[in-house]
Amino acid sequence: MDNHSPPLNSVFHALADPTRRAVVQRLVAGPAPVKELAAPFEMALPSFMKHIGVLEQAGLIASHKQGRVRTCSLNPDSLAAAEQWFSDQRALWASRYDNLDTLLTALNGDPNET
Repeated sequence: MDNHSPPLNSVFHALADPTRRAVVQRLVAGPAPVKELAAPFEMALPSFMKHIGVLEQAGLIASHKQGRVRTCSLNPDSLAAAEQWFSDQRALWASRYDNLDTLLTALNGDPNET
């Protein structure tokens, strides 16, 4: 997977902030109004809305307004790019460790062989 993929970059950028990670974590339980999402944080609502905007731009959440209430919901599919990147990295490093084990066994001789 391309390390410079714009969707991947925006997801990691959005998740780099603890406030935004907390919002995503809360939305795993289901949709919530912005007022509820903002309650645990000691910041003005306009500042909190900037966090919501970053999450929306990354595609991690969606929001809709009904009357005076803006409700946010999680878009779990948007985490797929990050999940795939982590999966690719795990596979790459597992392969490298296997190759290193093979090399070390070849250089030192297999102690199980007699």
